[in-house]
Amino acid sequence: MVVNMKQEMLKTRVKGFLDVRGKSIINGEGEKILLTGWGLGNWLLCEGYMWLANGYERFDRPRRIETVVEELTGETYAARFWKQFRENYIREEDIRLMAELGYNSVRIPMNARLLLKEEPGEPQFLEEGFLLLDKCIEWCKKYGLYVFLDLHGAPGGQTGANIDDCIDDIPRLFLDQDCFDKGIALWRELAKRYKDEWIVGGYDLLNEPIRPKRFETDPDVDYLLPRLQEFYEEAIAAVREIDDRHLFTLEGHHWASATDVFHKKYDEKMVIHFHRYGCQPDMACYNEFLALSEKLDAPLWLGETGENISEWYTAMYPLAAELGIGYNLWPWKKMNCTNSPCSIKKPQDFALITGYAKKGKHPGYEKAQNILDEYLENMKIENCVLHPEVTQAIFRQPGCTVRGTDFDEFPGRGKSCSGVFPEENIYCYRMGTGMEIRNKFPDTIQKFGFDCRWERFVLAMGEGEFADYSLFDIGEGSVVHCELFVGEDAQVAFYQGESLLGRAKLEAGAERQATENFMLKAAEKSVIRICVEKGKIEVEKIVTK
Repeated sequence: MVVNMKQEMLKTRVKGFLDVRGKSIINGEGEKILLTGWGLGNWLLCEGYMWLANGYERFDRPRRIETVVEELTGETYAARFWKQFRENYIREEDIRLMAELGYNSVRIPMNARLLLKEEPGEPQFLEEGFLLLDKCIEWCKKYGLYVFLDLHGAPGGQTGANIDDCIDDIPRLFLDQDCFDKGIALWRELAKRYKDEWIVGGYDLLNEPIRPKRFETDPDVDYLLPRLQEFYEEAIAAVREIDDRHLFTLEGHHWASATDVFHKKYDEKMVIHFHRYGCQPDMACYNEFLALSEKLDAPLWLGETGENISEWYTAMYPLAAELGIGYNLWPWKKMNCTNSPCSIKKPQDFALITGYAKKGKHPGYEKAQNILDEYLENMKIENCVLHPEVTQAIFRQPGCTVRGTDFDEFPGRGKSCSGVFPEENIYCYRMGTGMEIRNKFPDTIQKFGFDCRWERFVLAMGEGEFADYSLFDIGEGSVVHCELFVGEDAQVAFYQGESLLGRAKLEAGAERQATENFMLKAAEKSVIRICVEKGKIEVEKIVTK
């Protein structure tokens, strides 16, 4: 199960058409590759929350955002704005930076309205939309990033929520035969255009189809699940008439978290694609899909995830990689954030835009245009605030912080952790590891929608117990220290591999304590071991710089 994840993530593995071999994705030379990357959210399909308008019903999806922008600025400016928005939001510099940070793939969420007209009858494709894809694909080829084409907003909508740009929160792709047929036609056209592009890693046929029932009056659309299966079957058949080389990544319903649709293997080059947000970042969030992968002998891809704090990333993604599961985080950039690699500075007076979107006062055409002009400049990568600590967390590089509870899962009890604690815990976190998890901070409040409050836990260890924490890409001058609570006078040894870094002698006390910094040796990968030689401690976090 455990893979040589560092080698399989290397950008040197980006070569040739992707394929599958059993439960692995392989490159054109038959080498396993572990996909790592980001989704280009808000570029070709806008979402209101990335404009700091979360929960604003009339500004929650592309068609509604476009209406508000036109109301604010006028028809002529709005047309010019959207053209420039597509040019500025994702540019060659974005793709170059993503590659420089060490990622090897990118997911492009597409809105069908940019690729074909919303008109009855025969499909009318829009060249300007395909030209945007063409340019991005060329940049990805230049910098070595596999591209996954993601139909995020299918004709009529496949989800029944703001994220698919539907009209009324009903997934009409499955109800309106014209929409269904146009969805198939769009994939046929995409295959026709990109069948010879090896840098296109695969086709993500539908993003998060068929939402769950979200509240009491929300229509239940689970009855459409057979139509989802039909769409997958017909889209795959249509593509395979033209293109027999590309992968398909298929998602289940209920935010790509349910497995019902995967009762069979739809294609020999099928990848099981699932999403994870807001879960406790341990084996439990992967187990169901690992079992499915085993049953169907098909690879897994965590194709959308993120929107959390860096410490959650440090727990979640190294574990995915150890399990042989590639991942793609969401999104690459958005406004005023700390959990994406790029943060767009909020334009001055942007509250006038969001205020109007919330049914407030119109700021005036000229004022609104000036604000949006500033937004167009701020979104360029050279004007963004960059967050290298996000990538450091994902790849567990120096600069990351690891929660004490997020010790290495593998190779397991007695090897990467002492594993001698005889009881499980009522919090259902890190079950089966034989380590004591305590709820040190029970009053921790949920700070955002996807906050699972797992940071309230600490790792309790006594004399003779140990825990390992893997780090990667350790450079000269890197250091590590531990923040912990001491229950009784303790002595704790710190190792890097077999080498003793030093010992900390700690006195019992109720307050949080921090050890001194221990200097690390340069290494591509090292295991930091914390070993309790005397006393009792509760490890809160391991901090690296």
